[in-house]
Amino acid sequence: MASGEHVLYGYAGSGSAAVEAALSLAGLPYRVVDAATWDGASALEELRAANPLQQIPALRWPDGQVMSESAAILIELGLRHPASGLLPPSPEGRAQAIRGLVYIVANCYAAIGIIDYPERWCSPAEGPHCEAVKAGARQRLHALWEVFADTFAGTPWLSGDRLGALDLLAAVVSKWSGARAHLASARPAFSALLSRIDQHPVAAPVFARHWR
Repeated sequence: MASGEHVLYGYAGSGSAAVEAALSLAGLPYRVVDAATWDGASALEELRAANPLQQIPALRWPDGQVMSESAAILIELGLRHPASGLLPPSPEGRAQAIRGLVYIVANCYAAIGIIDYPERWCSPAEGPHCEAVKAGARQRLHALWEVFADTFAGTPWLSGDRLGALDLLAAVVSKWSGARAHLASARPAFSALLSRIDQHPVAAPVFARHWR
């Protein structure tokens, strides 16, 4: 690993896009290692060594320390690099941003996990009961995003005056499980904000690589 280089374990279209965009926003050197449990040809052994759960994203810092969990990585990046704007400078703004980051991973990510992997919660893993679990989780997810939109309305960004970690994670996670289409009708102002995040000059090239 090159001196000062961060190594990000991730995959196209995954939550690693938020961390990659955050590294870009902070102007930090990094390289991406493609690793995902659904791609047996990817660097799974290297990922397992970094994170025994084989979950992405995982970030290896230049000193060799590894962090997993999207919100934790984004918060730590913001704390280590305050000039990046990943976290707001004021204690009040920072507290709300951290609250929002944890809200997304604790609530939205959890619902998406049920939608994507219902077999982990259904026994047997096939049949109408499993489809009902997926449908209920999707309905719950969309309601959770409505609450988020009402609670974390930011101006001009969710993080305040500058694009930050909360913007990046919200933009990425809302791309899954039909949330964007739902929000376009249920919370159009928030939907428009998500589109602006997508188009930010730092985020846009990263997102374009993840969602071609």
